[in-house]
Amino acid sequence: MRLSPRALCAARAAWRECFPLHGRDVARWFPGHMAKGLKKMQSSLKMVDCIIEVHDSRISFFRRNPLFQETLGLRPHLLILNKMDLADLTEQQKIIQHLGAEGFKNTVFTSCVKDENIKQIIPKVTELVGSSYRYHRAENVEYCIMVIGIPNVGKSSLINSLRRQHLKTGKAARVGGEPGITRAVSSRIQVSERPLMFLLDTPGVLSPRIESVETGLKLALCGTVLDHLVGEETMADYLLYTLNRHQLFGYVQHYGLGRASDDIQHVLKSIAVRLGKTRKVKMLTGTGDVNVVQPNYSAAARDFLQTFRSGLLGSVMLDRDVLGGHLPADTHS
Repeated sequence: MRLSPRALCAARAAWRECFPLHGRDVARWFPGHMAKGLKKMQSSLKMVDCIIEVHDSRISFFRRNPLFQETLGLRPHLLILNKMDLADLTEQQKIIQHLGAEGFKNTVFTSCVKDENIKQIIPKVTELVGSSYRYHRAENVEYCIMVIGIPNVGKSSLINSLRRQHLKTGKAARVGGEPGITRAVSSRIQVSERPLMFLLDTPGVLSPRIESVETGLKLALCGTVLDHLVGEETMADYLLYTLNRHQLFGYVQHYGLGRASDDIQHVLKSIAVRLGKTRKVKMLTGTGDVNVVQPNYSAAARDFLQTFRSGLLGSVMLDRDVLGGHLPADTHS
């Protein structure tokens, strides 16, 4: 949905130019137990021919965990930008060029929901392995590939999608809509017969230090951390700020709001009333306790976030500022 020029100008006058980041502690959002996962990956490297790193297309330029490079060595590397069905890829070529300048020479955009571009992966991996030194695995006829990435970007879904495409069979890796479904490095999972190829699924691993609060909020919007650690209403507010800033007003029509707004309390109240998400609260009056029905802001925030994540509010590129050469201001430091 696009607003008329007059409505857009009127709304812009009231929109925030930046998101308030003071007082938010990004460190407590992200678990510190992930070093164990990295050690497990490292111990499995002797059987690995290639690394597939899966990431979310909506945050294509998030700085990946530097420990990946240190821990996983010099194996051939393929970057998969998954969830392309949820991302605004109108400038896809610029994204590829930007990543190439950062050293990511082999990139494929995919959607595991639609099995889009999945068939490109195995030929690309075969090409990368064939043109690299396989160390002590030179005599092995099968390929073993390790799948890595941050939490909840679709690593397990990618494995299942590859099996659907190449083996015509069902799920082998457990998937879910929240981070932490995969807890350990899995046993080998076959994804192809010709060539004979196996994949190792791994738990999601984040960088020990997230570079800024705004980066942390982008990761949270994409479901990389559990919502309650950040706060659903805080995330809903940042989502509203982002949608308005990108001129994505699908939420106005979806929730029947009548107009765009930059007031999260107004938006959540309207969502709660429309969806019937209310709660009874006891209030003490001069005549005793009285039950008052109030909008359930937390429930409305959860619905707002889930609707965004399912793509019903439109596709978005959360890293658009990076692509344009303008990093978002961060007042956290």
